[in-house]
Amino acid sequence: MLSRLMSGSSRSLEREYSCTVRLLDDSEYTCTIQRDAKGQYLFDLLCHHLNLLEKDYFGIRFVDPDKQRHWLEFTKSVVKQLRSQPPFTMCFRVKFYPADPAALKEEITRYLVFLQIKRDLYHGRLLCKTSDAALLAAYILQAEIGDYDSGKHPEGYSSKFQFFPKHSEKLERKIAEIHRTELSGQTPATSELNFLRKAQTLETYGVDPHPCKDVSGNAAFLAFTPFGFVVLQGNKRVHFIKWNEVTKLKFEGKTFYLYVSQKEEKKIILSYFAPTPEACKHLWKCGIENQAFYKLEKSSQVRTVSSSNLFFKGSRFRYSGRVAKEVMESSAKIKREPPEIHRAGMVPSRSCPSITHGPRLSSVPRTRRRAVHISIMEGLESLRDSAHSTPVRSSSHGDTFLPHVRSSRADSNERVAVIADEAYSPADSMLPTPVAEHSLELMLLSRQINGATCSIEEEKESDASTPNAAEVEALGGELRALCQGHGRPEEEQVNKFVLSVLRLLLVTMGLLFVLLLLLIILTESDLDIAFFRDIRQTPEFEQFHYQYFCPLRRWFACKIRSVVSLLIDT
Repeated sequence: MLSRLMSGSSRSLEREYSCTVRLLDDSEYTCTIQRDAKGQYLFDLLCHHLNLLEKDYFGIRFVDPDKQRHWLEFTKSVVKQLRSQPPFTMCFRVKFYPADPAALKEEITRYLVFLQIKRDLYHGRLLCKTSDAALLAAYILQAEIGDYDSGKHPEGYSSKFQFFPKHSEKLERKIAEIHRTELSGQTPATSELNFLRKAQTLETYGVDPHPCKDVSGNAAFLAFTPFGFVVLQGNKRVHFIKWNEVTKLKFEGKTFYLYVSQKEEKKIILSYFAPTPEACKHLWKCGIENQAFYKLEKSSQVRTVSSSNLFFKGSRFRYSGRVAKEVMESSAKIKREPPEIHRAGMVPSRSCPSITHGPRLSSVPRTRRRAVHISIMEGLESLRDSAHSTPVRSSSHGDTFLPHVRSSRADSNERVAVIADEAYSPADSMLPTPVAEHSLELMLLSRQINGATCSIEEEKESDASTPNAAEVEALGGELRALCQGHGRPEEEQVNKFVLSVLRLLLVTMGLLFVLLLLLIILTESDLDIAFFRDIRQTPEFEQFHYQYFCPLRRWFACKIRSVVSLLIDT
């Protein structure tokens, strides 16, 4: 009896797994889940722990044993999705950036989005001019250390903190000046709200870049924002396509296809190549989820999407959850006392001495606290901490940036880069974006194709969300030029068409062969199976057997006998 109890308890322990989820303030939440627990169960545990009601904007991210990132699917088992050995480690992150962060109902939701965008700024995903960077950093200072105090904040205090991968002394002085003179008296909630309002006006707000290559082999980053699909090269946004213009997303192997339908029945297909088939599938899933969340009016309109053609096996995926409009309507009905927010204090840069602050608090009490001193190299090497794609490197930012003046490497293996204030980009010290070398003529042609960058502010202004005639014509001309200049060879397209036709013929012949085999078994075999017996007894089958099949069989037998006799005579 005792042995049975012990074996039963050991089996129950084997079905339980320890999960650690890194939160947005770098604290950790640890819990235990059952073997068959769904992703929704773990996500609900986290949201209850955070006292979060507007939870549809967030998700849980993890990395599988093959180093491929995924969003945890709430309808599937957590253990089966991770495919790794426990204990499991995941990250709680913003999955769908709100189109207007200021419209969020609760302060706790705005605070979590603020933490995410602050991470984006640090890891080089949120690109901006020097003046915008200084203002954003000053808002962070005001929100997390309060008003300027000459007794607590000595000269150069802003240099003790790492807002961006790298920045100059001039930028540090500008940050301190704005914090000292313009933001005095702002509460943390007000500073965070102003930070969000400023961040949402930037072109790369909400960008989670996926590294790819275009049809010419040039490096590019694909991303999905609340407003549409964007393509980045360097730090320049070369394409922006609104969600109502995206008709289909598809992938085959490493190739990702975007189908665009514009006014005047213009249909365009954009192709990009991911590093691996798994990365391409992840890109496709992210696109399906973002399009459903931002484009659809109701979650009942969501349909299962397949990546394959007719008759061919492919990936099927269905977005689960509410869409943005439903989330906003639900948020408006929230009626409760605002939950208490335990804001985390800033952590100084590792390279600088610390200045005195109060004790660093977790965003939520009773979590495992981890004082993290984030350095630039950690930001690059630790995918688990950032939980985002490779950051976008900047060389220019449309018409708003001047070219960078870069020094040659000489013999040293490391390069110390000082970013010019006139052309600040927080991602300059990140991994470089490889760009194929071209002749001068090709570079000029590329510039003509890419054109000037668009501003999200321009796309959002006016009551109607559709662009004016000039913008439509400019974008249509840009996409046409891209398709004409970088289209695939005609021979390759013909070969793909021929292969598709051959596959269809093979599948059709296979189906006909299976039907013929089943028909022969029904009519000629003596198998006494209930399924076959019921079919044989139907009037329709008997009529087919005696009026069509038997005469056809006699005709074939006669022809075969005549051919055999002819062969014997010869």
